[in-house]
Amino acid sequence: MGFTCGIIGLPNVGKSTLFNAMTGAGAHSSNYPFCTIEPNVGVVSVPDQRLDGLARIYRPAAVVPTTVEFVDIAGLVRGANKGEGLGNQFLGYIRAVDAMVHVVRCFEDSTVVHVDGSVDPVRDIGVVTTELLLKDLETVERRLEESQKRAKSGDRKLRNECEFYEALRDHLGAGRAARAFDLPPMPEVAEWLESLHLLTRKPVLYICNVDETDRPGEGPSVRAVSELASHEQASVVTVSAALEAEIAELPQEERQAFLESLGLPESGLDRVIREGYKLLRLVTFFTVGPKEVHARTVRAGTLAPVAAGAVHSDFERGFIRAEVARAEDLLRLGSETAVRDAGLLRVEGRDYVVHDGDVMQFRFAV
Repeated sequence: MGFTCGIIGLPNVGKSTLFNAMTGAGAHSSNYPFCTIEPNVGVVSVPDQRLDGLARIYRPAAVVPTTVEFVDIAGLVRGANKGEGLGNQFLGYIRAVDAMVHVVRCFEDSTVVHVDGSVDPVRDIGVVTTELLLKDLETVERRLEESQKRAKSGDRKLRNECEFYEALRDHLGAGRAARAFDLPPMPEVAEWLESLHLLTRKPVLYICNVDETDRPGEGPSVRAVSELASHEQASVVTVSAALEAEIAELPQEERQAFLESLGLPESGLDRVIREGYKLLRLVTFFTVGPKEVHARTVRAGTLAPVAAGAVHSDFERGFIRAEVARAEDLLRLGSETAVRDAGLLRVEGRDYVVHDGDVMQFRFAV
């Protein structure tokens, strides 16, 4: 699996420009609000030097990277939770993604219209966050009302459920995201929370869209967003959508030299992917062989049989063991034989937790 990021934000902050630069999808981008109506979807291969190195060792017929899916969702406006600006439709798209990439305008340009007439990233974040909170609050209040009717029977579990929804309602009503809600120590709570599909429970990565002459992490607007994010359990990446668009137009072999000429070690896309992985607690493992070298993404904490199921369902069903090496050992020693001779190839069972950079071969019987 890869992961799916919904690109959200106010209209006209650079979402579609950034989406096009990252994915090459050619989504319509114009200097007016709501030029995006239906969500645009683009799939991006995750750059990984380990995958390239393993391909040089095994010389497979195919090299398959893991992927990130970006969904460019139309801009939200005040009143979206009540349907303003097709808000209900757009909020529905957000429910389907793993994480939100919230693009915030941090550049001044009199030729680019801002829906509120001025650039204020903290205010803009507040507008979008409020709409998400209000929609979540509506969801919880509706569920609480249903729960209260059932709880009239006096059943203790139903009363506990009501108390949970009441506490969550109060938390959201105070302007705090669901991802910051401390779960009560009851076994049913996780199931209750999961069934709500709350928007503010999703992890969020803020992208500060800056002028192409700005340096990453600098400027009062970026510092203000970073300070806000530190209180929200969120991450921040500084990107110039205009600069990413320039990079995207270059031949692949020229891009790194162009970045180095600007003093940048990597593209904005690479930073977004890296922070996205950290945000969602994802790890990459590899399966290798003469037919295919394949990068695969799973959640941190995934057990070996479940990882095997990411390759094929039969692998999980008939899992026996996994032979595991580290990608860095293979790249350092140059061959599987050398890794084996060095005693660095391990045999792991059903309880093994997959780590980032594992190279795995699964043994199974069905």
